[in-house]
Amino acid sequence: QVQLVESGGGSVQSGGSMRLSCAASGYHHSNHCMGWFRQAPGKTREAVATLNNARIPRYADSVEGRFTISQDNTKNTLYLQMNSLKPEDTAMYYCAATGDYCRSWDYWGQGTEVTVSS
Repeated sequence: QVQLVESGGGSVQSGGSMRLSCAASGYHHSNHCMGWFRQAPGKTREAVATLNNARIPRYADSVEGRFTISQDNTKNTLYLQMNSLKPEDTAMYYCAATGDYCRSWDYWGQGTEVTVSS
């Protein structure tokens, strides 16, 4: 059974930094994608940063240059380093993974809350 467990959320002031982690277990897919999504209150969920099956990152325009997605295969962990945080980054952040060949986002973590105060 695939499990994705996020950690590292919390509260930070505007301009601060935070690193989210996502520990994956039971995952045995090849050529898969992984990523971070977020959902703010009253808004739809959006992709923040993703890694494709070649491990090339893609970022939402709103976080480009501030956020960095990375993966440590030895630890089966996905990270999201968030710098220069803004109040509009406040949201629940979710780690997600696809099945084979990045067809669909099949696996989701429970989410970790990030609050950025001005």
